[in-house]
Amino acid sequence: MQTEFDKYLEFPCPFSFKVLAHAYDELVDNVMAVVQEHAPGDYSPTVRPSSSGTYHSVTIEVVVTSKDHVETLYKALGSVEKVKYVL
Repeated sequence: MQTEFDKYLEFPCPFSFKVLAHAYDELVDNVMAVVQEHAPGDYSPTVRPSSSGTYHSVTIEVVVTSKDHVETLYKALGSVEKVKYVL
């Protein structure tokens, strides 16, 4: 990935990720498993359903240590089952 996170952030720092996916029961558990694998810690995700309930967004603030760490988390979260976008 060609990003410029290192130009705008001073690491380590908190960084918010929003995962948008088709709604299913294990979504939060799957997102948290990825986060714990790459950035172990005590996190409190928030979940918001779409107005129709078809999609859920999971927002989580993670402490990241580098540009590569941010990029790794984006890629890993994007590979979670039924995820459409990671913002």
